Amino acid sequence: MMKTPLMMSVAFTFALTVSFLDVRLAGADEVPRIQAGAAMVDITPSLGLPIVGGWDSPPATSIHDPLHVRCIVLDDGDTRIGFAICDNVGIPREVFDLARRLIEDQKLMPSQNVLMAATHTHSGVSARNTRYVEGEAITDNYQTLVAKRIAEGIAESVKRLEPARIGWGSIEEASELNNRRWFVSDPTLLANPFGGVDKVRMNPPAGSEALIRPAGPIDPEVSFISIQNAHGKPLALLANYSLHYVGGVPNGDVSADYFAVFADKIAEKIGAEEQFVGIMSNGTSGDVNNIRFTAKSPRKEPYEKINQVADLIASRVAEANAAITFHDSVVLGAASENLTLKMRKPDDSMLSHFSQSESRSAKERHPHELTYAERVKTLAEGPDTSTIFLQALRIGDLGITAIPFEVFTETGLDLKARSPFADSFTIELANGSYGYLPTPAQHKLGGYETWMGTNKVQLDASEKITDVLLRLMSNLNNASQ
Repeated sequence: MMKTPLMMSVAFTFALTVSFLDVRLAGADEVPRIQAGAAMVDITPSLGLPIVGGWDSPPATSIHDPLHVRCIVLDDGDTRIGFAICDNVGIPREVFDLARRLIEDQKLMPSQNVLMAATHTHSGVSARNTRYVEGEAITDNYQTLVAKRIAEGIAESVKRLEPARIGWGSIEEASELNNRRWFVSDPTLLANPFGGVDKVRMNPPAGSEALIRPAGPIDPEVSFISIQNAHGKPLALLANYSLHYVGGVPNGDVSADYFAVFADKIAEKIGAEEQFVGIMSNGTSGDVNNIRFTAKSPRKEPYEKINQVADLIASRVAEANAAITFHDSVVLGAASENLTLKMRKPDDSMLSHFSQSESRSAKERHPHELTYAERVKTLAEGPDTSTIFLQALRIGDLGITAIPFEVFTETGLDLKARSPFADSFTIELANGSYGYLPTPAQHKLGGYETWMGTNKVQLDASEKITDVLLRLMSNLNNASQ
């Protein structure tokens, strides 16, 4: 029987099992010291490849700063978990699956225990160009490079494992966060490519008198995990902030955005030495960015805002890092599960609307109508379901969840509020990249993130995903009671 794309998306070693749970049961006093290792591997693309993240894809003409996979591996003597955070806008599951196979082939660790994610920089090249030939997933050269480098980063982190101390904490910084979905009073700002009118607008004109109020919250918490060697020397720090990329990158430049600048600055601010690995992961920021909409901001020089944001957040994390408690030993755990979601499909009325797009003049149709005509067609002709990989990790009384979408902040806040752990955070665009994930309430408001083609899965997907992740965290928490 010929394999379908969907079958291929889950056809690697551990995907034959519906769910996974790997956690050390807490014993009496026999708790081995935690070990940690971290590494950074280059994934800078060749010039000439298309830069993604906007409505067009200009070729890369200059490397402003290199792109990396930044990795951490932790081992408590019984369970091994890892992180691989990649400077990319979004990486499909097939690429992460290939990386997992390479990790399994080297017998480094259970690959389902590695949380792999993209940072969502908008100034890197695409890793989304998977093709299928007779049902087989064919990764292109850059995708294959990224997968290999993820495995190399994990392998090097395992090689560097040494006795360590680990702590975690958080601090709030709301100044750089703005919900980008707004209720507005001007109906001309609310037209959509489907011939309708939304209730909210993404990225309305800054300083506009039409602004009423934002349509959702922000999450000001900057969460982080900090790792030292046995002598107190910083080894690695992984932070998480619910902020989209910052931008301000010249056309054609390749850059890792504020994520990489944070990594450099946190090393300086906590006195780290060579081989330290700093990481900024993307929190639930599908509807949050750095644009201040209530007033027009003065024009910035290229990279100026990136550096300002990174320096501020690194300063705040360094401040909090100085006050946290470090532990010689903690319980580690990992749990994961595949979830099948229905894909959205256009109805007859939508198909009829787009069938006439070409006949309408550019002035008559929405600026993005032709783009969405193609996206809707792709969904109509594509599979009826998609299977995603969800994951939860445990470090002591800290829970970390992973979602393969651009997740709305309210979902992240909901997971934090309902988590069985004392502290938790979510890394988005992890283990796949399936578009935006609005909540059902936000779907009713419309706007770019809810449009079919930007969002591709059933309207209650955020609730189903939340239910699975809460159950996985509960399992991890209960397993060590």
